[in-house]
Amino acid sequence: WFLASFPAAPEGAAGAPIEYSFAGMLGKALAPVFTPIGFNWQISVALVPALAAREVVVSALGTVHSLGAGDAAEQALSALIAGRWSLATAFSLLAWFVFAPQCLATLATVRRETGSRSMPLIMAACLSALAWLASFVTYRAALWLGLG
Repeated sequence: WFLASFPAAPEGAAGAPIEYSFAGMLGKALAPVFTPIGFNWQISVALVPALAAREVVVSALGTVHSLGAGDAAEQALSALIAGRWSLATAFSLLAWFVFAPQCLATLATVRRETGSRSMPLIMAACLSALAWLASFVTYRAALWLGLG
């Protein structure tokens, strides 16, 4: 919430307020890393809170797109995603979540169980790289098949 709310949009801003927030800045900074796998800056922003739990990505996408809560927001998000995302992007996001690090609690458990600070970092780095690679291959294959 804090990252998506501050700082406020400047007077006369043309875009959505989140574009000027810390979350928007973070998403735009991450965009060059995620653009080759079909993700825009909004998806990049949603991946950050998804580290807490994967299902948070849905509510994060709703927040990024300035939607409220409830059934109306769910339908609005579904329509928005269907209109803005290609099938290749959707497949790429699914591939991302197959391999991406599970959540911060899992990494904390690995740290506690192994007694090592480096093991969860290595695990997170390897799984993130694998997720990126799987998403890249999935996205490029879907584009090649004409699903973009």
